[in-house]
Amino acid sequence: MDPVTAGILVAIGLIVLMAIGTPIAFALGAISLIALVADRGMAELTYFGETFFDRIAEFGFVAIPMFILMGAAVASSPTGRDLYRSLDLWLGRLPGGLAISNIGACSIFAALSGSSPATCAAIGKMGIPEMRSRGYPDGVAAGCIAAGGTLGILIPPSVTMIIYGIATETSIGRLFIAGIVPGFMLAGLFMVWTLIACKLAGGYGTPMVTATESIKQTVRQNVDANIKALIRVLPFLAVVLGILFALYGGVATPSEAAGVGAFFCIALAVIIYRMWQVRPLALIMRDALRESVMIMLIIAAAEVFAYALSSLFITQTVAGAIADLEVNRWVLMGVINVFLLVAGFFLPPVAVIVMTAPILLPIILAANFDPYWFAVILTINLEIGLITPPVGLNLFIINSIAPDISLRDVLMGSLPYALCMVLGILLLCFFPGLATWLPDLLMG
Repeated sequence: MDPVTAGILVAIGLIVLMAIGTPIAFALGAISLIALVADRGMAELTYFGETFFDRIAEFGFVAIPMFILMGAAVASSPTGRDLYRSLDLWLGRLPGGLAISNIGACSIFAALSGSSPATCAAIGKMGIPEMRSRGYPDGVAAGCIAAGGTLGILIPPSVTMIIYGIATETSIGRLFIAGIVPGFMLAGLFMVWTLIACKLAGGYGTPMVTATESIKQTVRQNVDANIKALIRVLPFLAVVLGILFALYGGVATPSEAAGVGAFFCIALAVIIYRMWQVRPLALIMRDALRESVMIMLIIAAAEVFAYALSSLFITQTVAGAIADLEVNRWVLMGVINVFLLVAGFFLPPVAVIVMTAPILLPIILAANFDPYWFAVILTINLEIGLITPPVGLNLFIINSIAPDISLRDVLMGSLPYALCMVLGILLLCFFPGLATWLPDLLMG
């Protein structure tokens, strides 16, 4: 069977398995096993098992469950609540200020947790009911949280950046730093659109105090509680800054930094929020274990899938077809962006990165694009997939938090933020220094 026909059959089989509700790891593993056995016989079962376990046995993958554990400790503590209260005090009086403060809280919480679903859930549980109680439309309330949650895979420390670094053998510390400026740029674009949307609608929300009270009285009455809340958050931010310093300063490897960060976040959650009982700590471990196992299964299955594609010469054929396109390198980048965007519609970010990054990186380098800049472009494309159907993980998280908001309203409220991400990609193409300047400054 020629590689093109084999590729079409594999793609159809994978789509069918996912359409009937098969978990992505099992779908990848099953279609890989069927393809290998059909092509080479039962002897491939041996290589299937070896490939499945060998890849995830690498020491570098230790960083993934450690960063997930660090994010679980933050997500399970009242850190998000404290962030929300502090930002709402200063931004709540603006038109759409509460929605803007939610995006700001998502940006900071993303840096603490490194996970988009955790960010979306933690801030959404508080932000959505509060915005709706102040008169915000359901679409605005749901959309700003769904979009703000996507920042979790871009602003460091990011699990997806770790996976990209391992898959492409690039510096994880440099990848983390490359995501800082674009991450906050996207947060700024989200805030601008939120302000415009609320202005067009006549402004929404009432301050936490009555209209007759002055700003000075508001600050006097609330500043003590909010300063205390902010002080409780600062140690967690210090841990994130310490991790970044350890990585780009060469003090520790990503796995070591992740382990220390997880320990300190758990210790801070216990000390600051008095989480002394066994049950809260057990919940942290349970949540971290679930997400870690899910991600590691996807990585292992995606590695087997990549092995199957390579064995059937599908990977080489696709890469060759892209490389043989005699077009301007920016047209090539446009084709790659469309491919990543479509892949992000159907697959989770981890699976897309593991399957495509090793294939695309040589093409990117041959076209003289920076691999760290491309990591940011890839991540933003996958962020769009988190708030667009049919998978749209953040959409379903928002729908589970506020089930009385229809999925259609959540989607319509999120689409303008997806366009903001497209604008962010264009800005990075015109000004690549947004992603490369800070890593070059700090790491040479």
